[in-house]
Amino acid sequence: MKDEEEENNLGSESNESAGNEFETNENTGFEDIRPAVSPHFYENNENPEDTITKVTGMYKDWFLDYASYVILERAVPAIEDGFKPVQRRIMHSMKELDDGRYNKVANIVGHTMQYHPHGDASIGDAIVQIGQRDLLIDMQGNWGNILTGDGAAASRYIEARISKLGHEILYSPKITQWQLSYDGRKNEPVNLPVKFPLLLAQGAEGIAVGLSTKVLPHNFNELIDASIKILKGKPFTLFPDFPTAGIADVSNYNDGMRGGRVRVRAKISQLDKQTLVITQIPFSTNTSTLIDSILKANEKGKIKVKKIEDNTAAEVEILIHLPPGVSPDKTIDALYAFT
Repeated sequence: MKDEEEENNLGSESNESAGNEFETNENTGFEDIRPAVSPHFYENNENPEDTITKVTGMYKDWFLDYASYVILERAVPAIEDGFKPVQRRIMHSMKELDDGRYNKVANIVGHTMQYHPHGDASIGDAIVQIGQRDLLIDMQGNWGNILTGDGAAASRYIEARISKLGHEILYSPKITQWQLSYDGRKNEPVNLPVKFPLLLAQGAEGIAVGLSTKVLPHNFNELIDASIKILKGKPFTLFPDFPTAGIADVSNYNDGMRGGRVRVRAKISQLDKQTLVITQIPFSTNTSTLIDSILKANEKGKIKVKKIEDNTAAEVEILIHLPPGVSPDKTIDALYAFT
């Protein structure tokens, strides 16, 4: 028994020595290695003077970059062709897709997204605005109504192609300056070589950063006549004209320069002793907003109205029925004053 215990003791001692040998072997050659302790990302061991950026510098550099981008690339049209970037990219895409047939507006929107990085909604709205001006795009389907304020149908239901005027005045690849698109995959025009004062014909409105623009639309034929007079060196006079018609006072127009004003009124006439009819409305309003303002004035007691009918289709026709004993002439004056 003693021999067995001695053997067991020897065995345990040999095991302990073997374990010690294993531990020393495991750590051999790694004595100088220490676990890396990285600073927490909240900690900042750098020199504070190297990392401080003054707010004035940030404002000057970043805000100026942002402002110039919004002015040049989003909101304000170029005087060279009268287009905002999204409009120019739409017309360029329509030219690439053009085969003489109508294209779904949804297809045009998708194609334009190769050039315009700001989403399909802005492109769709811009196409509808160009189409409603009825100059550059030949439309098919329900494109809305600028007189009533009704919106266009969804882009998958309406179709468009470049109009004959658009083909004639917009494109000339040999004299067009080109630049890379936002992702560098395509070429797009810097400006389109427009052969017509399109900016004045369409008008434009945009709000940028520290800058806004509002160019009123003008009559197509008057622009042609004025262009001919410019080429002949003759003087000319040009005033805005509106697709919604109306009665305009241009005495303070100031040649369209800053501070100029144009006052536009609806055209109201007397149909009979108890009925007034509105056949023209001010620019940038529609029949829905106009009727709402009349009803509000009636609720406040400013005018007395029995009933209003909106028969507007291709032309404006709003019938205002008056209660018995109300003067049509006084009501017309009140409509101009309170609506």
